[in-house]
Amino acid sequence: MDTEKSREIFEKMPVAKAVQKMAIPTVMGQIIILIYNIADTFFIGRTQNPLMVAGTTLILPIFNLSLAFAGLTGVGGGALISRLLGEGKDTEARRVSSFSIWLSVGIALLFSLGTALFMEPLLRLLGAGPDTHDYARAYAICVIVFGAVPTVLVNVLSSLLRSVGESRKAGFGVTMGGVINMALDPLFMFVLFPRGMEVVGAGVATCLSNCISCGYLVLVIHRLGPQSVLKLLSPRRLPGKESVRSVFSVGVPSSIATLLFDLDYMVINRLMTGYSDIALAAIGIVLKAERLPLNVGVGICQGMTPLVAYNYANGNHRRMKHIIRYSLGLGLICAAVSITLYEIFSPAIMRFFIPDEETVALGTHFLRARSLATILMFSSFFFVHLFNGYGRGKEALFLGVMRWMAFNIPMLFIMNAIFGMYGIVWAQFAADILTVTLSVCVYRRFERRLSNPQSPTETIQN
Repeated sequence: MDTEKSREIFEKMPVAKAVQKMAIPTVMGQIIILIYNIADTFFIGRTQNPLMVAGTTLILPIFNLSLAFAGLTGVGGGALISRLLGEGKDTEARRVSSFSIWLSVGIALLFSLGTALFMEPLLRLLGAGPDTHDYARAYAICVIVFGAVPTVLVNVLSSLLRSVGESRKAGFGVTMGGVINMALDPLFMFVLFPRGMEVVGAGVATCLSNCISCGYLVLVIHRLGPQSVLKLLSPRRLPGKESVRSVFSVGVPSSIATLLFDLDYMVINRLMTGYSDIALAAIGIVLKAERLPLNVGVGICQGMTPLVAYNYANGNHRRMKHIIRYSLGLGLICAAVSITLYEIFSPAIMRFFIPDEETVALGTHFLRARSLATILMFSSFFFVHLFNGYGRGKEALFLGVMRWMAFNIPMLFIMNAIFGMYGIVWAQFAADILTVTLSVCVYRRFERRLSNPQSPTETIQN
């Protein structure tokens, strides 16, 4: 897509249509990401072996670390590219895109190597026991040691494509990888690999599907042509110091927020291991099942962020505020509908993953409780995405750290100590009441400054 066509979406297209054009492919991609992550749990659950489910559940926080590293360059670089387009700085946007891509490759390689070298202490930290250790290790080797680079690149390249208005192609690439993964899971688990190696089959399928999706997105960027600001090969010059600083000022808070989210899941898993492997398997399914409305919300926010970033840098604050209001309303409606559906269909959702009645009964209670926090959870990360679009890394970092380190994780220990296993489940709702209250206060304070906006250059420096 050429620059003029990109600006048509960012500047002139009716707000509702622009948000939908950017968000719908992203939402579909997020849903497919969720489905293919769930697919592993679903097919492993067909073995009727809760220990396999528990073992793969333990690796979920480490797998999510790859999303944190993708956020460093994908979110930071993508938001900056949209702002640079808003300022008419296309050449600098090209340099930022190449810098973001190759930085992500280097980080992913280090992550893969580090996981391989420190696998055993990592598994002990996650709470892997004698019955779940081998399953967790096998899955980690497939999806992290061999799969980190394509996983990171898929997320980075899709973020960069959205930053120039190519949301449809980004969404298709992510969706294609998910569909392929769902097709390969049963093939590798139940046909190509022998009985007892279903976890390895699921891991190989996930790694291979991400490689295919990554290859497609690389081809898309290559075929955008010389007029595109997205470049795989490095231009003659690196981005300016202010641009590099801006990538990290937004990307680092995004990564830290994802890491802390990951730490929250690790704490939940660790606390649940103190009760039983059945409880761990149940919460593992719940943590994946509850992601559907949250991934829809993330898709809306990811579609919104380039529009906000561009119009903020361009000085069109009226259009920007209309985009924010429309996106927020859309996300809250989706969250409210999801709560209703989860309260009704929780038992069926649990049985979809595993037929073990003890796991189903426990998971039903867990899912109904945690789903009540959906509106609060969406609101929490909506404000963080807004500040990413503005290039306000300090505010995004503050809200992310406060949410996880001051509210969520301490609340898990407090609620566990007072109410036991069910306290762990209700901690999210209690903590996010505090998070949303703080987020609204911080945003209102920032919004008052928009009556005397800074220049685009000052915005980038912040």
